[in-house]
This record gives sequence, C-alpha cells and structure tokens, in this order.
Amino acid sequence: MFPSRRFLPLIVVAGVGVAACSSGESALESGVDDVTTDAPVEATTPDDGTTSGTDAGTDTTAMPTTTVAPLADLAPCPTEALDAAAGPVDIVFWHAMANDLEPPLVALTEEYNASQDKVRVELQNQTGYESLLDKYINAGQGSRPTLEQFPEYTLRSIADSGTTVPAEACLESSSFDTSTFVPRTLTAYEYEGIQRGMPFNVSNPVLYYNRKMFEAAGLDPDDPPVSLEELRAASEQIVASGAAPVALVLDSGPDSGGGWFLEQWFGRAGEPFADNGNGRIAPATEVLFDNELGVELTTFLQTMIDDGLAMTVGDNPGGQDAFFKLADQTTPGAMTMATSAALGSVIAALGGGLVPDLGPQDIGVGPMPGPGETPQVQVGGASLWIMADKSPEETAAAWDYVTFLMRPESQSQWAATTGYVPVRTDALDLEPIASTYANDARFAVPYEQLLSGVNDDTANAPVLGPQREIRAETSRAMAAIFGGADPQTALTEAADASNLLITSYNDRN
Repeated sequence: MFPSRRFLPLIVVAGVGVAACSSGESALESGVDDVTTDAPVEATTPDDGTTSGTDAGTDTTAMPTTTVAPLADLAPCPTEALDAAAGPVDIVFWHAMANDLEPPLVALTEEYNASQDKVRVELQNQTGYESLLDKYINAGQGSRPTLEQFPEYTLRSIADSGTTVPAEACLESSSFDTSTFVPRTLTAYEYEGIQRGMPFNVSNPVLYYNRKMFEAAGLDPDDPPVSLEELRAASEQIVASGAAPVALVLDSGPDSGGGWFLEQWFGRAGEPFADNGNGRIAPATEVLFDNELGVELTTFLQTMIDDGLAMTVGDNPGGQDAFFKLADQTTPGAMTMATSAALGSVIAALGGGLVPDLGPQDIGVGPMPGPGETPQVQVGGASLWIMADKSPEETAAAWDYVTFLMRPESQSQWAATTGYVPVRTDALDLEPIASTYANDARFAVPYEQLLSGVNDDTANAPVLGPQREIRAETSRAMAAIFGGADPQTALTEAADASNLLITSYNDRN
C-alpha cells in the first residue's frame, strides 16, 4: 500500500491509462482511484469446468470466468526423479540478462552449483529476448536447452507451442508453497487456468527524472507527477523556467513507448487492450486500442511534442537512447519513462562518472504517470519455462534450480542488485533488499507500484498469440503519431493489421 497518494518520499518518473465513464468525463480524466493491496484471488471451480474468483482486496464482484485446460493433458513434471539420479545432472539455461544484469544471475547460479552436488547449471547468454526467441523458434526439439527465460508477451505463444512443462505441474508434484508470492506476479503467467511459467525477473515502467532540473524549475523533487495533468503541468514549468529545453523524452520502441507502455496505460485505465478480457477469459479475436482511450492517450503525447514539451528519440532499439538524452550536455531532457530493470545499471553508470555534474543521487525514480491519481502497472519482465522434451532427471533438476531462484534469499539478492521486483513478500524482510529499500526509496517504487490499484482482468497484461508482432504494429503507429500523423487513422490501421495477425494465429491454433 502507498502510505498516501504518493509513495514514500521518492526520487521519481512517468506512465498513463484510464477508463471512459458515463459521468461525461473524458477517458483521460476518469482514472482508477481506489488503492487496494494485491490480495490473493480465491478461486472456485463451477460444474462447467471454468474458474472464477473474487479479489479479497477489492469489491466482492465475481471475476470473469476463465477457460481451464486439463493439467493432465500437458507435459508432466516428475520432481522426484532427481532423488534417483545416478550422478550430477547437467542442465543448460538460456537467458537474456545482458550487461550489468548478467553478473547477479551468474552469482546466484554459482551459489546454487556450490550448494549441492546433484545438479550443474550452465548459463548461456542469448544477449536479449529477441535473439533468444529467434533461437528458440529456429532450434530443433533436441537442440533446445532444459530451461529458458521468456518475456511476458510470449505467454500464449509459448503455452500453445506444446514444447514446455507447465510450472503448475511442478508446483503440484513438489508441493511448492507460493502463499507468500505477490499474487499478480503469478497470475501474470497464468493461462487457461494453469500456471505456465514461474515469475523471475519482474519489472514495470517507472519515471526517471533529473532532480536538479526539478529543483531549478521550482518543483519538489520528492513529489513527481503522477497524473497526466500533473505531467503536463510539470513539463510546462520545466521548459518555461529554462531548467531544461525539453521536459519529457519519449520513444516508440515495441517494448517501451510504442508497445509495452500502451498496454500498461490501458491496464491502468481499467480498459481492455483486447477483447475477451485481454485474451484471458477466452482467446482474443480483436484488439481495442483504437478506441476513444487510445486516441486520447496518443493525442496527449502528440500535443506534448507539438507544444515543445516533449521529444522522441525514435525506436530506442537498445533501450539507452532516452537515457542518453537525459545526459545530453547541450539539449538534455528532464524526464523519461523506462523499465525499472534499468535502475541498477543507471545508478552504476552515473556512479562511475559517466556524466559530468550528474551523480547517482541526482536521478529520481517515481511511478509511471497516467490518468487518475493511483499508479497501477502490469507485470513485465520474464518468467522461467522448462522444456518438455527432456529426461525426467533433467526436468527435476531444472525445477530444483528454479526453486532456488525463487527462495526469498535469492529474490532479496536479485532485487537489490538489479532493480527487478522481488516476486515474494518475505524477501523484503531479508538482506540485502531490506536495507536497500530502507536506504534508497527508488528501488521500492516498482514494488509498491505493483501492489497498487484494482485487480480485474485488465490488471494483467494482454495474452495474444502474435503479441510480438502486434507490438511492432503499435510501434509503427506511435512513431507516425509522434511525427504528426492523425492518431485515429494511425491506430485504426495498426488495429486492422493486428486483427489480421490474430485471425491468422487463431486459425493455426
């Protein structure tokens, strides 16, 4: 829970989303304002084979019914097979943790390998999600590793592939306790009523901003903008004061401002990005982002650019261009939105003297601004999936390693050294994350943001088979809108292309 409308005194930055309502307010003004804890959903199984439930932290309104796939029809997870293994079981883990995010994973894996003599894990870095996915798609069944790290937008396509062991089977086989997990981190990777992957590196978008520029503009650096109206007001004050030539740095990348953020803003608004409950009640048949909310959101951003308050750095393919603009020595920006997973790297880079006169203490981090006054985000990042074509011993070995990464001690260490969010609440009581959160509130922002808001079918990201390709379509639309194109026309064209992708995918599956 947030102690007030804001987080703890923070160091902050941006985001968006809102539901149109019958009160006559615009879609951008009618945000979700009720703050609740992310309490578990109590599920029941009706006679018709569907599941439904209510969120204990919100109203007792029933959650939508959801299609349930029989677990027995999917690959098994014989976790007891490791006990009968004749010698150490070697497994390979394809991951996508590059640069400063790789050493913490290496450290955890070395700790695991040294802690027991039954399993040996070999890490193979694929440098990023896109290259990992391409390699997975092109690899034959026998040449895939034992364990893979898949981003959140692949949930349905990987589940539909039939190439993985559902985490639910491993949870049942090992009686693994998930009662202390942050509920939304689990439901994010649930499909057809089954836990498919185990959340590991959980992230969400936050606002990064220059505290010095906020102070120079007469803004409180511990009170960053949370609503869209506040974001514009702060931007106007920054530019008018001369604190920075441009206030907000945007991008149109598929996994940031051109795709992921659009999904996030719809979720914060409490509106579905696609039909059938974001594809979580039943397979989606069409996207909905070209509606009134989508037009208002993109028009807001376009107007910010037109009025000289914001600028775009394009697709930002490496995820660094927006940060570089904040560090520009001639025409720097004051704020940008980016993944919380970059926090550790940003602090380390500034601590190494990368930017003259800008130290790690000068960067603020806050919730993603959006419609209404209550931050709310969907789970981003990636989860862990075991391949289905391995021996019982390998499957069991992979699960043993996964449970090590899920330990509260591991999650505490992982979160403190990266900026990712711990997936379980009991990790917060342990070092080093306990001291990190207490001494540097910036790291707590994405965690607190994940607990905020209302739990319904829009609280989790859309589950679309061709979601990777759909993000490419929205990325092109956002780039066009940032360049002056009519928002409705650009979104409608992207929606039409996306619907063709969905139809083709559903026909094949």
